[in-house]
Amino acid sequence: MTVLVLPFEADITIYRVPKICRGRFHAALVLLIILLTASPLSVAQGHRSIPEEIEWTWEVRPSHPDPKLPNVLLLGDSITRNYYPGVVHGLDGRANVYLFATSASVGDPRLPDEIRQFYAMESVRFDVVHFNNGMHGWGYSEGQYKEAFPGFLEVVRSMAQSGRLIWATTTPVKSDASNGASNPRIDARNEIAKAFLSSRSIAVDDQHALMSHHSDLYKDSVHFNDTGASIQAAQVVAGVEVALQELTKGSVDAAKVNTRK
Repeated sequence: MTVLVLPFEADITIYRVPKICRGRFHAALVLLIILLTASPLSVAQGHRSIPEEIEWTWEVRPSHPDPKLPNVLLLGDSITRNYYPGVVHGLDGRANVYLFATSASVGDPRLPDEIRQFYAMESVRFDVVHFNNGMHGWGYSEGQYKEAFPGFLEVVRSMAQSGRLIWATTTPVKSDASNGASNPRIDARNEIAKAFLSSRSIAVDDQHALMSHHSDLYKDSVHFNDTGASIQAAQVVAGVEVALQELTKGSVDAAKVNTRK
């Protein structure tokens, strides 16, 4: 009896087989090992992630969500994380506000799974999802960003099937960043997103235009200081308020129709 040690935890015993079968058996076994040890992402997506020096996710949920209030999700990166507290304050008593921020970019095969895992963990139906992605993943080309954007929209939509989506444009940088961020590339990504959004009637929160008028409020080459974050939060709150009003009006109108019936 021959025991084969595999590069993963397993309990497999290989018995000797006739010589005439060994060649085919060996080839099949090698193929099996390759399939079992291959990266799931590379098999499923056809390409690998391009990691940054630091990869992270950041998730925040209300400590005591009110079941009577609508649920709002802010999905983005460290820019979103920066203005999240201001949005929570602005919608206090009117919405439960959640945050999912990540360094994964559109184009990174990990991103859709990260979002799905967050959604499954929270088990919450979101009435409004305010989302952005574009300040990370500079190892991916704009072509890859464009190719992956429809799939990104699909997974975001799955979290608010009967709710409202609001896309936030990516904000400008003060100067070209060491990670590859530059205003020409940000502009290109915003245009790519705009082309997809216009055909799907998704509202746009133009954070790029807003912060273009506040170049004195950067705290580094990418992020804004507390004053800048407050300005951003105020515009996010205004957009979410409109979306919630539309949902309320839609529910009232539906109730009237049902009453007539």
